[in-house]
Amino acid sequence: MSFKFTRYTGRQLKFYARRAIWIFISWVTISNIMFFYDYYTLYANKVLTSAYDFKQAFVANLIVCVMAGLIGGIITVNLMEQWLRKYVFPRALLQIIVAYTVAALVISFAGALYYYSEELGVSILNYEVLEQIGPFFTEWIFIKNFFLWLIIVVVTLIILMVNDKYGPGVFPDYLMGRYFRPKQERRIFMFADIKNATSIAEILEEEKYFNFLKDFFRDIAPAIVQTRGEVYQYVGDEVVISWKMKQGLKSGNAIQCYYSMRKIINQKKQRYIDRYGFYPKFKVGYHYGNVMVGEIGQIKREIVFSGDVLNTASRIQALCNELEVGILASKEFADLQIKLPSGVKRIDLGTEKLRGKADEMKLVTYQRNTKREGTTL
Repeated sequence: MSFKFTRYTGRQLKFYARRAIWIFISWVTISNIMFFYDYYTLYANKVLTSAYDFKQAFVANLIVCVMAGLIGGIITVNLMEQWLRKYVFPRALLQIIVAYTVAALVISFAGALYYYSEELGVSILNYEVLEQIGPFFTEWIFIKNFFLWLIIVVVTLIILMVNDKYGPGVFPDYLMGRYFRPKQERRIFMFADIKNATSIAEILEEEKYFNFLKDFFRDIAPAIVQTRGEVYQYVGDEVVISWKMKQGLKSGNAIQCYYSMRKIINQKKQRYIDRYGFYPKFKVGYHYGNVMVGEIGQIKREIVFSGDVLNTASRIQALCNELEVGILASKEFADLQIKLPSGVKRIDLGTEKLRGKADEMKLVTYQRNTKREGTTL
């Protein structure tokens, strides 16, 4: 197994901290529900004896679930999720099982130390306590909890991966059937396209170019997730990202996404050059407006957006090369996006003619202080 330690920014830490808190709360809640279910089952069947100490058992369970929540939420789950993205499934699964087993043994050992020290009335470092712990790992309660929590960990990973696939908040909406019938929403859209993609594809040929795109879309994923964006679709060398208005405008998330993507690619620039001879330069276009959204398809169901705002955002992005900028937005959107990321300023470009549009549109671009480019995500 290889471990790579990354220096996280404030925005990244906030994202992972929020997710860790939710995992911690969920796992502690599940653990206590399981504890009280087992307790009342034993109580109802009159299996408990006078030797049973409820406080002792509850505190031992609390130690285990709090440690599981902290280790799982902060370290293990994030590491496991990275393995699932980085490695083929059999290798990732093996690493997950090994990491889970080590964590389960450490956490159970801590809980058993407390339980048996209280049971025997001696220090946790007493030899008698350590003698009791060995057999504990062969008891039914440990084996049952080991496999039950393995299922909980796997389900947590699946939820995180599916949530990333649909975008933050979309998966719950999908499960609740929110988009079963078409409805109108106001959204922000960003079209991101790799520059000179056709020339690069001709030089790299099919398989290598496919891996080039795969690396690009994988590398920029954290920038999208951490700015609360939702990937609508991948079209060749283009990715379409959308935000609900509140999420996109908050803290300049929609604009921040572009600069976060650019920073990630700049950090990995040499790796791309070594592997492909190129690194992905890209341009983006923004617009917002009303769209119809709903589920489409019978065999393969998808959530689809329909509206002129998508065509307009695509046309805006297409003007980036002509205007020699990496980022363009409609003035309508820019007027709403009052809060901008730190160090970013707006530059009005005047009125331009969009391909396929009868009316001209006022456009703006953004510029960031280059000294902040390497320090802020």
